Amino acid sequence: MTTRPEMYRFHNGEKAVLPFEPAEYEARITELRERIEATGAAAAVFTSMHNVAYYSGFLYCAFGRPYGLVVTETECVTVSAGIDAGQPWRRSFCDNITYTDWQRDNFWRAIASITGTGKVIGYEGDHLTLMQRDNLEDFLQPLTMVDLFETTMRQRMYKSEAEIALIRQGAQVADVGGYAIRDAIKTGVREIDVAMAGRGAMEAEIARRFPDAEYRDTWVWFQSGLNTDGAHNPVTGRRLERGDILSLNTFPMISGYYTALERTLFVREVDPASLKIWQANVAAHEYGMSLLQPGARCSEITQKINAFFEERDLLQHRTFGYGHSFGVLSHYYGREAGLELREDIDTVLEPGMVISMEPMLTIAQGQPGAGGYREHDILVITEDGNDNITGYPYGPEFNVVG
Repeated sequence: MTTRPEMYRFHNGEKAVLPFEPAEYEARITELRERIEATGAAAAVFTSMHNVAYYSGFLYCAFGRPYGLVVTETECVTVSAGIDAGQPWRRSFCDNITYTDWQRDNFWRAIASITGTGKVIGYEGDHLTLMQRDNLEDFLQPLTMVDLFETTMRQRMYKSEAEIALIRQGAQVADVGGYAIRDAIKTGVREIDVAMAGRGAMEAEIARRFPDAEYRDTWVWFQSGLNTDGAHNPVTGRRLERGDILSLNTFPMISGYYTALERTLFVREVDPASLKIWQANVAAHEYGMSLLQPGARCSEITQKINAFFEERDLLQHRTFGYGHSFGVLSHYYGREAGLELREDIDTVLEPGMVISMEPMLTIAQGQPGAGGYREHDILVITEDGNDNITGYPYGPEFNVVG
């Protein structure tokens, strides 16, 4: 009778070229171990896509299965499901263990084989479900548990030179998608057709720039008319009409790193009421970018832009915060919530942080200037100011098209 193992190492093929050199991952793990030690934990069990990818290079596809990364004083191991065979090992900077599904909870048996039992265990409070927390306690029997959510987020907020270089390329790819979308805009064309033009252009550009990468998750939200009222509204089959307000949103994904370009446009013409709102939002965008300086506090920047809109009787049309961090994040996993331009975030901007400026105003249907207006640039905080890495132009002079 064949013996079915609980886990095994399937080191199939050769290690792949990862987004960064080994020294980058080694530096991240070294700092992580210092942060783990400061909490008193003996081992860290990461289960989120963003932290697994950040520390190991491996971006998993869960499909209902648990995945993880275990870091101890001496070990760094990704834990993956058998369905993925050798790909997780090839894409991990570190070691990898494959768990089998011959019996339930082999994932946690694999985790325990690395951590041992009776230790102080670090986990991610923003990701670990109640069910999986129960499994962690049953299989690892921790002496106690400490939440590593905050400290790992703080580490990810400060970008290395290599990360900034990758993010800069991502912003350039987003611009490529923006120009492709601009060229595709015509009356009678569907939102979905325009979106596909932008996505296709970006995927081809990513493949050109990163020939050794895996390609996944790049997308476009392109909205028109009423569909512009929300920042994250899905694409539809609506056909563009003359005078429509448009929202261009390109999102290239490069090895888990997200960048974005977002612009307001109009088809062929813009009416006076809409132009007034658009120009006000552009002015707020420019003012906001001028505030992104080292030493500035996120909440204070937010209040200043609020005052700018309130002076123009527009603050009631603001729908969300004015910007957020960039790095290993996506619309379906991960976010560095400590670096957002909101009233309740007091983080001080420092060199090496990367943040967007993206004011949005939404005017309800039936009112003059109805629609959603949003401009979005990505800025790197430097020692003496900021570096805007977005190139596609904003404003009416370039974006009344079709």
